[in-house]
Amino acid sequence: MSRRRTIALFRRVAQEIRRDRPSIALLFIAPIVITGLVTFILREGQTPQVDAVIVNMAATPGSVYTSALTTALEAEGATVTTAPDVVTAESMVADHTATVVIVLPAGLGQRGAPTITVITNGMDPSGEGSQVAAASKALVSVASSITGITPPTIVHETVYGTPSSDPITNFAPALVAFFAYFFVYILTGVSFLRERTGGTLERLMATPVTRGEIVGGYTLGFGVFAMIQVALIMTWVLGTIRVPSIGPIPEFSVGLGISVAGNPLLAYVVVILAAMGAVSLGIFLSTFARTELQVIQFIPIVIVPQFLLSGVLFPVATLPELLQPLSFVMPLSYAVDGLRQVFIRGADLSVTALQVDLLVLTGFAILFAVVASRTIRRDVA
Repeated sequence: MSRRRTIALFRRVAQEIRRDRPSIALLFIAPIVITGLVTFILREGQTPQVDAVIVNMAATPGSVYTSALTTALEAEGATVTTAPDVVTAESMVADHTATVVIVLPAGLGQRGAPTITVITNGMDPSGEGSQVAAASKALVSVASSITGITPPTIVHETVYGTPSSDPITNFAPALVAFFAYFFVYILTGVSFLRERTGGTLERLMATPVTRGEIVGGYTLGFGVFAMIQVALIMTWVLGTIRVPSIGPIPEFSVGLGISVAGNPLLAYVVVILAAMGAVSLGIFLSTFARTELQVIQFIPIVIVPQFLLSGVLFPVATLPELLQPLSFVMPLSYAVDGLRQVFIRGADLSVTALQVDLLVLTGFAILFAVVASRTIRRDVA
């Protein structure tokens, strides 16, 4: 091996990287920004406000327990109200005027450990864990301080969906939205850049074809492959095929088999709208890139913040107050919420929250397409 040739190649690579200022900036700045953002979220993240509703079905013993439980919860900063029945309390959780319901059973105070039901909304399973933990802590504390009350058995229920021991069930809506968005962005950004560097766009710009027509045509073209990709992701997530044991090979299944409370086709529409937004975003950002590496380098700027702030990794309610408004201007937030509405709540098109998610995702897709049509001349003219 020639040391001179090796050093010559090293110098060539170093000079190319040194001349690529965007790459240099992302190489040194992006890790600092991303690690700083994660640290800020973890250090300054908020504990969600506990708004508890107590339903007393135990008459006199329940009154004593309700009073002590109210004191214990308020000492931890929670707000506490009461409701006459479970249906009323659940409606309060469903419309977000309360976050957790504590149902004191009729047999409270009798021999044996009572079973106390804690009910949460169910739309954000990872974020609601703190609500259940706060209620459980207060219940156990009160039971130990009241004579004749055995520490309770606590059962968690949800208004929408059902609590599951399978952890992927809780994260499925967020993961489907994120990975569909991420991979469609990569597909579009790299492919559109190749069209530019190959001279195809430059030749198109010399024809009567308008910039809007170019972006619209490419969006539809990439959109077809995005639809196929999303269909494969949804089939993998929702479906499952059990393969019986064959000889020494044990039985196994193909597919995640995640249950969905609503219409799978509606979930598909939510993901498609998010994917079309990713197509438009990929086209827009690729107009600022000169190499495929630069398309990839946009990920820390436009994809990672959405992963951190859109409820995929951290519940939005636990984010620092300074960062929470940012989640409302990120397309992935509406894709995650829309899929949770369908997967967990079983929402249809009559549900206002889902309507808002669909309209906003459509708006983002159109916005990025319009912006891309305005910037496409910048690098090809």
